[in-house]
Amino acid sequence: MNKKKAKLKYKHNSFEIIEQGDFVICAISGKEIPLEKLCYWNVDQQEAYFSPLEVKESLTIIRDKK
Repeated sequence: MNKKKAKLKYKHNSFEIIEQGDFVICAISGKEIPLEKLCYWNVDQQEAYFSPLEVKESLTIIRDKK
């Protein structure tokens, strides 16, 4: 099965598919996230996250940069 990485524009409560694909990559863990399971992202950073753990880590990184 050939899987293709999708390109998305993350919006509040939804995302727009820019380039068709099957998955995106978590910005923190590097794990593949199937589009049908994608639940977590950051609109301002335009990043996807695998789970709440990666969301928390991302927020910590953003906070520490300030």
